[in-house]
Amino acid sequence: MHIVHNPPSPTTRHLLRTLACAAASVLLSTAAMADTWPSKPIKVIVNFPAGGAADQIARAVTQPLQAALGQPVVVENRGGAGGNIGGEAVAKSPADGYTLLMSSGGMVSVNPHLYPKMPFDPVKDLTPVAAAARVLVFLEVRPTLPVNTIQEFLAHLKANPGKLSFGTPGNGSSPHLAAEMLKTQANVFAVHVPYRGAAPAMQDLLGGQLDFMFDPGIGLSHVKAGKLRLLAVGSAKRSPLFPDVPTLDEVGLKGFDADTWFGFYAPAGTPPDVVTRLNREINKVLGTQAVKDRITALGGVPAPMSPSDFNARASIDSARFGALIKARNIQGD
Repeated sequence: MHIVHNPPSPTTRHLLRTLACAAASVLLSTAAMADTWPSKPIKVIVNFPAGGAADQIARAVTQPLQAALGQPVVVENRGGAGGNIGGEAVAKSPADGYTLLMSSGGMVSVNPHLYPKMPFDPVKDLTPVAAAARVLVFLEVRPTLPVNTIQEFLAHLKANPGKLSFGTPGNGSSPHLAAEMLKTQANVFAVHVPYRGAAPAMQDLLGGQLDFMFDPGIGLSHVKAGKLRLLAVGSAKRSPLFPDVPTLDEVGLKGFDADTWFGFYAPAGTPPDVVTRLNREINKVLGTQAVKDRITALGGVPAPMSPSDFNARASIDSARFGALIKARNIQGD
């Protein structure tokens, strides 16, 4: 059988040339942008209010990052909707490396389980850049509560169902999930009071309007000053800052681990070279003693890792926290 190959028409040839030129132009412009980046200030949106763990970590990292990048790095707080407002702002920003997100890992691993209709898809619309810290949660009570140990606290909770209240930075936040783990595993009940961020919840705990809180580290100075009583750590291991304080796993709540990873994200489609540069510079910053000290003061642990490892961590957390959210029927704000 004789096959005849017809040459492409002039119109088709023109279309193919146009597409090839467009593709080459995109590749060249992307490479050129990566070579010249950054040429202007960078904005980091923190999707929680000022004063919380995400805000403090962002400011600790971005200050020395400015020197490494040779451009100002400006922090802007856009809290609300469990972090979705700030997350959406970054997801819908140009993918040019000039707008970043600092968030708890809950943006990717928790929020999709809380909000059936999110205004963006955090997995598809954001790309992981760099983890910053593993943040522990510390079970603290007001000093006037008649308990001195975690065992006494759990007994007091059981004896007073529904009479104690706890504050959180919002529905589905890591402190809220920690409290729900506690309620489930210890078979106790307490009243949840959600706030817009950890800082206002901490103020009410200090003021005695709340009985206890899983603190993401912002209240540890108050613990040292005797204004709050630290009873336990909601992590798999004890905190190096408080080696004598037990974990909840040690006192019988087996497997209790409510740690979360905070880190930086960029809009999907950000040039890989820019992501690689950011990851490298942020990891260097996390290795400096000054930044280590600031993160440690929050009770956290610096967590430099590759974007792929950061993404894998979020997948693990999504599975474990998603199961808890479904079992406890937790809804987003």
